[in-house]
Amino acid sequence: MSGKSIGLSDELHEYLLSVSLRESAVMAELREETAEHPKSQMQIAPEQAQFLRFLVQLIGARRTLEIGVFTGYSAMAVAEVLPPNGEVVACDISEEYTQVARRYWQKAGVDDTIDLRIAPAAETLQALLDDGQAGTFDFSFIDADKKTYDTYYERSLDLLRPGGVIALDNVFRDGRVTGSRSDDESVRAIQELNEKLHEDDRVEITMLPLADGVTLAMKR
Repeated sequence: MSGKSIGLSDELHEYLLSVSLRESAVMAELREETAEHPKSQMQIAPEQAQFLRFLVQLIGARRTLEIGVFTGYSAMAVAEVLPPNGEVVACDISEEYTQVARRYWQKAGVDDTIDLRIAPAAETLQALLDDGQAGTFDFSFIDADKKTYDTYYERSLDLLRPGGVIALDNVFRDGRVTGSRSDDESVRAIQELNEKLHEDDRVEITMLPLADGVTLAMKR
């Protein structure tokens, strides 16, 4: 028994994947291609993608937001388990990175489920609000530029229904969030948001030591 979460050695991580990971062949292929990408560190862990799949099914999600797409692995993970009328509104600014995503989404047969919008995510989220879509989404996954996380959080919260869930990635920032306020602007933004969420009575929260830290915020 342990009174705190334990770290994962390489061997324990491999064991975790060997006895729990359920990944479609197309998702595995995308993950392997992305591992060769110069920005491969932007890819979420496979167990994290599986957790998102589990979560969206658990809450009965139909409409979801993806803020930060990269090569499309996490969006595909969610899209594969949405109901037939489900939708992922996916926000990114890179045509280059998302070309890979489009190719694999089509191969997986989920391209019609994912509405990719190439524009600054803050603008896309505001456009959804301006279009009267507040309270119509079930889930939001935030994994984009850290300095704008607070804006993404606030607009996602407005777009979610009560009981909807926001998942925020990289809330540990490779462990750099501990100690005094960081000189790194992106780390400092996460430190401040973590503290804000701790006191935010609009949501129920839990922070999980999954990958680089994931906070779940459920709208009251």
